[in-house]
Amino acid sequence: MVEQKWNGVRQRVAALVTQPSSGKVFGSLGHGWALEDPLTDDALAELEAQVGVGLPDDYRNFLTCVAAGGAGPAYGLFPVRCVQGRWRWEGDGAELADLSMLARPFPERGPDPESLGALLAKRPEEEDFDEIEDFDDATEARDARWEAWDERWEALMFAPERTAGAIVISHLGCAQRQWLVISGTHRGTIWSDCRADDADLAPLLDNNGKPVTFARWYIDWLQEAELTARQPPTDA
Repeated sequence: MVEQKWNGVRQRVAALVTQPSSGKVFGSLGHGWALEDPLTDDALAELEAQVGVGLPDDYRNFLTCVAAGGAGPAYGLFPVRCVQGRWRWEGDGAELADLSMLARPFPERGPDPESLGALLAKRPEEEDFDEIEDFDDATEARDARWEAWDERWEALMFAPERTAGAIVISHLGCAQRQWLVISGTHRGTIWSDCRADDADLAPLLDNNGKPVTFARWYIDWLQEAELTARQPPTDA
């Protein structure tokens, strides 16, 4: 049965482009309020067969009732497309998700905080160099000290196992992204990825401290976008 929550959503998104302040909605210049065509039921079945797991209900219903991607939170919802017979999500950082691991449960926890803190304490810093020019040169050249630290950081924070059972669905800029959990106890919820700022993934929470589902994430964005887009334009 089609989820009633998605009724009229595609039309509401399309209507935003005509609003006086639609350009003030964050990320709208990137997605341009465009939506991909929805997936057919056969295409959805093929997608799920290839990734080896059924998608969360809210998301799979969105894909067939609203769009396969496009206008959405931040710079838009990453589209899922079939390229040369293989399905994949496309967007800045989408390749971080290992599609062969989507059936595995999303981890309950990330790196050990003590191990993370110990590694951050060893990161080369400006004060480790006698002259600022030496620090700049080391940064540009990626000297052995930086490379060794980066390798340890990547292994700890960006191991494929950390995001097993999840896909990247949106990009917020500055290497910050959002993930949708596909498998495990957190299935159907959205997680923020601020690893570029030395922080582990964390669930998005609503005002009551409850995890945000895909439907809540998208509909809340749409409501906020409508409020912003309908505001009278201000004089420069």
